[in-house]
Amino acid sequence: MAVGITRSETVSASSDTFQELSVEELRAKYGSGMEIASEENMLLSMGPQHPSTHGVLRLLLELDGEIIVNLASDIGFLHTGIEKSMESKTYTKALVMTDRMDYLSPMSNNLGYILAVEKLLGIEAPPRAQAIRVILTELARVSSHLVWLATHALDLAAMSVFLYCFREREYILDLFEMVAGQRMMVSYFRPGGLWRDVPEEFEPAVRKFLDFFPARIADYEALLKNNPIWLSRTKGIGVVTAEQAVAWGLTGASLRGSGVQWDIRKAMPYCGYEQYDFEVPTSTVGDVYARYRVRMAEMWQSLRIIEQALDKLPAGPFRADDRKIVPPPRSELGHSMEAVIHHFKLWTEGFSAPKGYVYQSIEAPRGEFACYLRGDGSPKPARVHFRAPSYVNLASLPWMAKNVFVADLVAIIGSIDIVLGEIDR
Repeated sequence: MAVGITRSETVSASSDTFQELSVEELRAKYGSGMEIASEENMLLSMGPQHPSTHGVLRLLLELDGEIIVNLASDIGFLHTGIEKSMESKTYTKALVMTDRMDYLSPMSNNLGYILAVEKLLGIEAPPRAQAIRVILTELARVSSHLVWLATHALDLAAMSVFLYCFREREYILDLFEMVAGQRMMVSYFRPGGLWRDVPEEFEPAVRKFLDFFPARIADYEALLKNNPIWLSRTKGIGVVTAEQAVAWGLTGASLRGSGVQWDIRKAMPYCGYEQYDFEVPTSTVGDVYARYRVRMAEMWQSLRIIEQALDKLPAGPFRADDRKIVPPPRSELGHSMEAVIHHFKLWTEGFSAPKGYVYQSIEAPRGEFACYLRGDGSPKPARVHFRAPSYVNLASLPWMAKNVFVADLVAIIGSIDIVLGEIDR
């Protein structure tokens, strides 16, 4: 199909139909980000694919033979208006919207938003709630990295790793179901603490995971680390220097893989992260393989943090003692009319937050996830906006993919680990 394509045509990689687009129309659609280098080059539309893959992303490629000369991202196919929808809900009810952004790490989304709400209210969760938040968000980091490794390896034809990673992720999702009643859309963290305390069987189940998971990481490493096919598909591909990574605003493993030791948990600790002893893995190479090595090392560090949090898990309340914000204990509803009225008004009308604005960052699996929140004195936020790491990291793709083979593009996309639900919010 590619034979005889002129500069005024694009061919879809997922369809047998041609799409007529002139150079002027391309420039009007993509702006200066898609300047046509040569009238003799081929314009190839890669995607959009089915949403059950990695999300719906369309890339417009300008090819000189098999070499990518230029690239533009076409996003928005999954747009849901989450930020605007949250402004029509109370602070607590808006929480459920955050689960649907980075759907591979909903615990992290919950935490970033809830910490912003607590900062606006001027309250802090009790120590037990903070420790449980750390345990669950680190489990979410491991779970997210497992999906990244599984799909990244599958894209490069490593089927076994895909099956093994999803096997371990199932155990983590069972832990989430144990505490939240849901495997993915958890909505477990609440203003002032948690929805409920963790059950007695939670700690033994997490320690069991800490016992068997290190050997599973070693299995993944044995399959990939020195595999000649894996090395040839990842080493020297999509190289980004430290200066370029900072200039593009990259965060997470995409930044640390280029040698920049920046982690919100260390730089601006939250939830008591300053209490935990862990390292920030980095690499100075900056290619696809370096980003793979950084994420693998991050899973080891997450296990260290989880073990420390379990060892020092304090007793005590799991919610702040602020009746204006948190609901009354369920035990009071059977004999206290005041508790019933309070419970009813809190869930129907919500609580009011003061006027002002806050900005709260956390270290999510894909990088810096931040929430800008503005209150106007009502029970609903006046403005909600998220700094999504996938959106920023995707912006570097045209530069990473420049002058590489089109066959290497899949490896580069996998290495920045984007989630389209977070980009198209």
